[in-house]
Amino acid sequence: MSRRSKKKEEHVNHERWLITYADLITLLLVFFIIMYAMSKIDVEKYTVLSQTLNLQFASGDSILEKGKGISGQLTPIDGDAEDKDKDKTNENKEEQENIKKEKELEDLLRKINTYVKEQNLQTQVSATNTNRGVAITLNDLFLFDLGKADLKPASFPILQKLASLFPTLDSTISIEGHTDNLPLSSGSQLIDNWGLSGARSLSVLRYFKNTAGLDDSKFITTGYGDTKPKVPNDSDENRAKNRRVEIIVLRNDPTQDTTTKP
Repeated sequence: MSRRSKKKEEHVNHERWLITYADLITLLLVFFIIMYAMSKIDVEKYTVLSQTLNLQFASGDSILEKGKGISGQLTPIDGDAEDKDKDKTNENKEEQENIKKEKELEDLLRKINTYVKEQNLQTQVSATNTNRGVAITLNDLFLFDLGKADLKPASFPILQKLASLFPTLDSTISIEGHTDNLPLSSGSQLIDNWGLSGARSLSVLRYFKNTAGLDDSKFITTGYGDTKPKVPNDSDENRAKNRRVEIIVLRNDPTQDTTTKP
């Protein structure tokens, strides 16, 4: 009788994949735990670290063109710094020029008042410091005959004195004619008070230009007629005050002034 060998049928485990799957799930869980732990920031520690690094960068030379530290603060680049320096320089220069001009005006006012007092011209000439500048007021009868625009010889000394003071000034000089509100006589060569005030201011300018030899580019002339009285035109005395020529050494640039030339 022959012996038949029998092989036992091996048992196959169909659930081994669950082990691999469980290992994968475990690894993924560990991975997400680590990621979560890394993403959680300790605010206090981060603040201390940030301040330390910022202090360190700020105290040293930065290789960044505009940066300083790590806080995102911007420092001016060279161009910005130069612009600020230029603005400051211009402001200082302008301030110095204003101080110089104010000193010139104060010296001018003092010299004119001294001359007027020495020559006893207080009733014909006055000088005051106004918002516009130093205003020198000359009475019309001191300068002109009634209703005329030709200068009287008696006015030449004061005009010559003023002419000697003007060349050193870095200012524009406005010559402004004013009249009272009475109409001109029928025999006048001028049409009205506008024409009279303008002609008188031009006569003063021509003296400074032709007789005293001053540069007329420093001057502007204006005739206001009776539109800017100093006092109401309600008496002979007041009308006499309103008939005048004002020579104003201007403090500021007279870009808004009406200008005429002879």
